[in-house]
Amino acid sequence: MTNKELLYVEDALGHETFMKACSKQTAGALKDPNLSNYVFELEKKHSELYNKFLNLL
Repeated sequence: MTNKELLYVEDALGHETFMKACSKQTAGALKDPNLSNYVFELEKKHSELYNKFLNLL
């Protein structure tokens, strides 16, 4: 893996970590159960994406 590719993966990991944290916080704060469940699913999706990027290393 080139240095540029490594920097891209590291950047993507940071973005996915941020999105996961935002999704978790938002899902906990929402009162509407349907919307909260949807955002919780987004958190799971960002966790999956994080793991996929991590496996590239």
